[in-house]
Amino acid sequence: MTRPLLDVEGLVKHYPVTEGVLRNEVGRVRAVDGVSFTVDRGETLGLVGESGCGKSTAATTALRLEEPTDGHVVFDGEDVTEYGEKALKRFRRRAQMVFQDPTSSFDPRMSIGESVAEPLRVHGMRDRERRRRIVGDLLERVGLDAADMDRYPHEFSGGQKQRVGLARALVINPDLIVADEPVSALDVSVQADILDLIEELQAEFGLAIVVISHDMGVVREVCDRVAVMYLGEIVETAPTEQLFEDPQHPYTRALLGSTPIADPRRRGQGTKLTGDVPSPSDPPPGCRFHTRCPEVIPDEEYDLDATTWRAVLNLRLRTAADGIDVEAVRTYAAADDDPESADPEAVRAAIREEFDLPPTLPDARAEETLSGALDRIVAGDVDGAADRLAEAFPTVCRRERPGLVPAGTDLSADEWDAIKGFRVWVATLVDADESTVADRLDARCADDRDRDGVDRLAVRSAFRLPEPLSDSDAERSVGAAIDALLAGRAGAAADELYETFGPLRESACHLNRG
Repeated sequence: MTRPLLDVEGLVKHYPVTEGVLRNEVGRVRAVDGVSFTVDRGETLGLVGESGCGKSTAATTALRLEEPTDGHVVFDGEDVTEYGEKALKRFRRRAQMVFQDPTSSFDPRMSIGESVAEPLRVHGMRDRERRRRIVGDLLERVGLDAADMDRYPHEFSGGQKQRVGLARALVINPDLIVADEPVSALDVSVQADILDLIEELQAEFGLAIVVISHDMGVVREVCDRVAVMYLGEIVETAPTEQLFEDPQHPYTRALLGSTPIADPRRRGQGTKLTGDVPSPSDPPPGCRFHTRCPEVIPDEEYDLDATTWRAVLNLRLRTAADGIDVEAVRTYAAADDDPESADPEAVRAAIREEFDLPPTLPDARAEETLSGALDRIVAGDVDGAADRLAEAFPTVCRRERPGLVPAGTDLSADEWDAIKGFRVWVATLVDADESTVADRLDARCADDRDRDGVDRLAVRSAFRLPEPLSDSDAERSVGAAIDALLAGRAGAAADELYETFGPLRESACHLNRG
């Protein structure tokens, strides 16, 4: 098993929310909240999700264009989060980014040739004629003419500027390219050409590529694997065709359902999401998607289908968050009459209609609770109704936060997190000698080892690895990796862990628990 070029584990990026002259922190925007993924050499990984889900921030933070709040980014055996200025500059030569807007990413006062050559100059190439030869060759490889290097950005179309952006990213021969929405700003007629070009360049240069996109069609066209993000978290990863043919997470199904399809027989079969995307500064408890999920799990006490349960939860969430404008409902129910004289039964019916609730719920106990809550709303006691609904209609989706678990194993989310943390730590030692491995291991296990030194139990304790793990194959692999590590053979330990645990299909949803 080849070790991945990039291993991102537990990546966090929070932005402080401050107020006052002293800029006291009063909260945090959780843009990226514990994201993990790997990218192999020559592989294309798609990072997808709605606008604002944190996918671009995850990429820029992984490249250290923004400083991470927490987590690890291991690139070719080295932790990028620990790099100083010189090491970070070396890293920049091997990892480049193509930005979303090809127009704003160029200095209008610099010619295209100067812009493409700038990374060469920054990294020490002083020979101007050599820089021009390299730039000319690259422009031709991306489908432009070498003579174009003396032209300025405003003289190019959007598609041509995106080609120039690819040339600039390639000019210092990187191993990894992150392409942020590489075709979203382009006409449909140009998008296919750029996607074909990306595939050709990857094959020619052996690149690892991360494609950030909200367009599932683009992802299916160019990506080998896909990671789906929602509100700062990855909710599913899978090989591309598996994800499109058999999505495991309700949000993935919703994204795929929103993709236009040519077959008229399948139109209108997409999943409709309700509600707004929650704020990353105040994410909901439990599964962050439960406030919009069409497949939210009903409480076992009630006999309600998923659609009705979703409608009940929508009423509960609205009542608790924004409240119900009782006067507006009375006005609607009264039609041309005085709102104050509106029939209470008509007001209750109007609320049911607004939230797609049936006239009577099929479960008698649920109907009794709902009717009581509606009575309180009609009486103006919206807070009381909110409390009643919250107490009577719980869901595991709100109560517990589901972590990613790998498909085909019996591992828990906590065990899987511990394994990934152990794996990424081992990956930073693959080139170390036995003495260095022993010293690092001794330091990591300082609080867990006994007087005789570091043993298997100390390693498990330091990395939160229970003994035994819930999955027998995982237990065997982790045990073998620990033994190799204790023998000073970090490379063998890393090979064992990546052979067994990467890349695996993952999903974070209560629906997929056994």
